[in-house]
Amino acid sequence: MTIHPEDLRTAEARLQQLHQRIGGIAYGGDYNPEQWPREVWLEDAKLMQQAGVNLVTLAVFAWSRLEISDGVFDFGWLDDVMDLMHQHGIGVDLATPDAVPPAWLVEQHPDMMPERADGSIFGFGSRQHFDVSHPVYRAKSLALAEKMGERYAKHPALRMWHVGNEYGPVSYGPWAEKAFRAWLQRKYSSLDELNEAWSTAVWGQLYTDWNQVRVPAQPRTWSNPSRRLDFHRFTSESMLEHFTAERDILRRHSPDLPIVTNFMRFYKTNDYWAWAAEEDAVALDIYPDPREDDAHVAAALNFDLMRSLRQGQPWMVMEQATGAVSQWSVNVSKLPGKMRLGSYQAIAQGADSILFFQWRQAKGGTERYHSAMVNHAGPNTRIFREVCGLGEELNALGDLTGTRSTAHVAIVFDWDCWWALELGNSPRSDLNYAQEVLRFYRPLFDANITVDLVNANSDLSAYSVVIMPASYLLTDLAARRFEDYVSDGGRLVVSYLSGIVDQNNTIRLGGYPGALRNVLGAWSEEMHPLAGDGEQVKLSTPDGGTSSATYWTEHLHAETADVVASYTSGRLAGTPAVTRNSFGEGSALYLSARVDEGLLNQLLYDELLAAGVEPELKAPTGVQARRRAGKSVDGTSRSFLMVLNHNDAPASVDVLDGGTDRLTGGAVRGLVELPANGVLILDETAG
Repeated sequence: MTIHPEDLRTAEARLQQLHQRIGGIAYGGDYNPEQWPREVWLEDAKLMQQAGVNLVTLAVFAWSRLEISDGVFDFGWLDDVMDLMHQHGIGVDLATPDAVPPAWLVEQHPDMMPERADGSIFGFGSRQHFDVSHPVYRAKSLALAEKMGERYAKHPALRMWHVGNEYGPVSYGPWAEKAFRAWLQRKYSSLDELNEAWSTAVWGQLYTDWNQVRVPAQPRTWSNPSRRLDFHRFTSESMLEHFTAERDILRRHSPDLPIVTNFMRFYKTNDYWAWAAEEDAVALDIYPDPREDDAHVAAALNFDLMRSLRQGQPWMVMEQATGAVSQWSVNVSKLPGKMRLGSYQAIAQGADSILFFQWRQAKGGTERYHSAMVNHAGPNTRIFREVCGLGEELNALGDLTGTRSTAHVAIVFDWDCWWALELGNSPRSDLNYAQEVLRFYRPLFDANITVDLVNANSDLSAYSVVIMPASYLLTDLAARRFEDYVSDGGRLVVSYLSGIVDQNNTIRLGGYPGALRNVLGAWSEEMHPLAGDGEQVKLSTPDGGTSSATYWTEHLHAETADVVASYTSGRLAGTPAVTRNSFGEGSALYLSARVDEGLLNQLLYDELLAAGVEPELKAPTGVQARRRAGKSVDGTSRSFLMVLNHNDAPASVDVLDGGTDRLTGGAVRGLVELPANGVLILDETAG
């Protein structure tokens, strides 16, 4: 879905007002006072003031406390908390709690529970225990949203609305099936059209009546991939439809306040391009595993995706952890300084809000070992001191809000590709699309190249280089868009498993990669995935260089393209592996193999050099640099260079002309030593 400029402007106005009202960067997190006795509430409010908290999220899981039985409401306690927050100068992000239908509602309507593909029922006792297509669930959740909108729209503490929580339950039950059938009838004009799109002539799956069309529940073996792709699309759209219904209710009551829901990292179920177009801001829940030395790289890709979903608009960290994360098998806590570093990384990549899950660590329930801003031991702890220190720093950086990053390189990340590629029954059913994208992203991150993420419908004109990792599904229109991009002077980098199928998940005939064969000037007659993890073939380049490839190869033919690298071992010895084709005013590079890291890095750097793309800053390995510039919410023009040391040892960095260090107030120029996990924020405007 395309974001219309007028919608973007309206959303930006709401965001600008949010940050003006809270005084700059949003800082705080989920607050669940319903878990605690009233005497704790006042202590919490005072501690929030001490920590610099200016925004808390309320009522995310509170449906059972707000509607205690069918049609019987108790808002008194929430009124008191809202008033308490206002009295202490703390804004509220108020949530509609529809992620957790109460037990009494489930007891009345047990068919509300989602059904798994194998026919088993998702039981009560967790969350997201609903089929979003169930009419009573929809009616009751929308009615509660109406009640909350009526009651709190004018409350002086209210700063924004938060719809639901981590939308995601997939159901294969009867209500989903009925809704799926109706969705298909809207998409396809007739059963003949559906049969053609789904290739039902294969395996005799022809439908002769709409009532025969069901959800793709788990079959004995394999299931029709086109049908399953449409079910992915339906699932995302049905949940989005519920979000927009609640959003529209709240918008009537609060036309000037931002309305969001929270996304998750590398979350496959929902097409976040479509979702982001319907929100005022993108909000992310991000939980890197502290055990992974390079977790910050995958986090960076997620941050750049969030920034890109609404065309560079500042976004929100809605949830992160101060220390340990309860979802991992081993609950390793973040080392001192890592929470601060991760927060500044998000800001460097476009976030204007740093929020946590949660304010006070729960003493019971599933997430009782998930860290918080106030942990079990109370405020006299390292973590709370770090929380207070970060809050004090962020309070002085209000003029950073509203500024943006500019990228000249884009990577294609598309949910249709993701869904289609990972349905199985392909030459490599173990391919992980998100990890494939990360593989192409990593060299750019290491080189401090700012990257936007785009989808197949995005405007590409602002980019000097566009990279397509495993862009498996392409429509005819998208294929022409990439051709036009190259013809107009762009540089395109395409990997294997791109352009293979059309919008119906049907193979494009005439050689791979069918949709891109013309612009690439090369075609493959056969795919040759390599068998074992250790299988490897050798490659050579015309200048005498050598490299290798694993995992994937193809029998490639160069037509108009030049050969950049060839196979020198294995069944494809002597045939091209990597080609580059001049096309119009631009060029297209094709990697038919998963080349080793050295060659991949070199190929990407060559494209950047030829396109004149420069890093934000040349820095040692593990040191990240990002620039945010433009109009701040205070109306001034600003430019900030943020330098972050992800190493656990000091690093020397040449910041050239430098500027004013906003964290110390001192002037900085030339060579600077960043401490381990250190952060430098240079105000270049004042330099």
